Amino acid sequence: MPGTPPTDLHPIQARELLIRLVEIPGVTYFEDKACDCLTRALSVFGWQEAHRDEVGNVVAHRGDGEREIVLLGHIDTVPGGPAFRVDGDTLWGRGSVDARGPLCAFAVAGGAANAAKIPDGWRLTLIAAVGEEGDSRGAKHIIPRHSPAACVIGEPSGTNGVTIGYRGYLRLQVSAQDSGAHRSGNAGPVTACLMAASDILRAVEERDDPNKPVIERPGGAIISMRGEEAGERVGFVDLDVRLPVGAAPDAWAKEFIGIGERRSVDVQFISSMPAHLVDKNDPMARALRLAVREAGLTPRLLAKGGTADFNLAAAWNCPLAAYGPGDSKLDHTAGEHIDLNEYLTSISILKNALERFMQENA
Repeated sequence: MPGTPPTDLHPIQARELLIRLVEIPGVTYFEDKACDCLTRALSVFGWQEAHRDEVGNVVAHRGDGEREIVLLGHIDTVPGGPAFRVDGDTLWGRGSVDARGPLCAFAVAGGAANAAKIPDGWRLTLIAAVGEEGDSRGAKHIIPRHSPAACVIGEPSGTNGVTIGYRGYLRLQVSAQDSGAHRSGNAGPVTACLMAASDILRAVEERDDPNKPVIERPGGAIISMRGEEAGERVGFVDLDVRLPVGAAPDAWAKEFIGIGERRSVDVQFISSMPAHLVDKNDPMARALRLAVREAGLTPRLLAKGGTADFNLAAAWNCPLAAYGPGDSKLDHTAGEHIDLNEYLTSISILKNALERFMQENA
């Protein structure tokens, strides 16, 4: 739902910024060229002190007040995607939706908000985090270094969508090995690992209720698996379990480790993140929702099945929402593309939401 592009936010420069950034490859852990491009561009849009921090994040500021609004996007992408091209008002390429579209919207809108001067007592901080598609090292680095009054996470929600929740996750590795045996008498570690993984996925499935919203539903998937049945036998299965709101990662991990013990395999806890859901009347979500309505669109509140740096930002215990242009169904797909008019409209909405939030919380 593109809406009407704004006329007061340098639309040509805004389009060029996103097009230029999407053209630069930047998969997780190899973001330097894209980061350097964004760092050089930010002063054009009103940001001050743009720099790379210790782990490679791009960080920029506006204003000098004590109350900070953090605009936290990510600049890395997953591999693959369609060939980069611009077809009229459609931009094709990896990262156009997830999540350089939202990130560039932050860069333009944050720079234009209260263009002459940020209100007294406030400052805006833009962070283009590295590593979000991997270990979230960028966000993990900045979380203890900021105590914001509010935060917006840059993830695709569509021009009229405001995201207020994401599921959590639990990563596990199932493994076993032996010194070798004949399969006729001992099925071996590969089979044992697959049986244990199946038991874990079945336990997840038994908790599911398809009538509930996705954020209240668990899910499970195999990330990868490998095994060898020659000589010393080994088996590995990597699992991704999506956690619903209210699920305690430690309790779920303990149960799954017990399943492994019953199958005589090792289930190792790798990492986890609890789900997080804010109230629909969260002040930042409200500001975004009202800005969407002022743009002539019907706002939608979303709670998503994935996990994002949103979950990490929950540690700040501040007003929090995720917003950005693009259809999240195109994330990580071979058809990833974004409508540039939608992108421009989202900039106007975000600018108005930031200004509203600072005014109403003065």
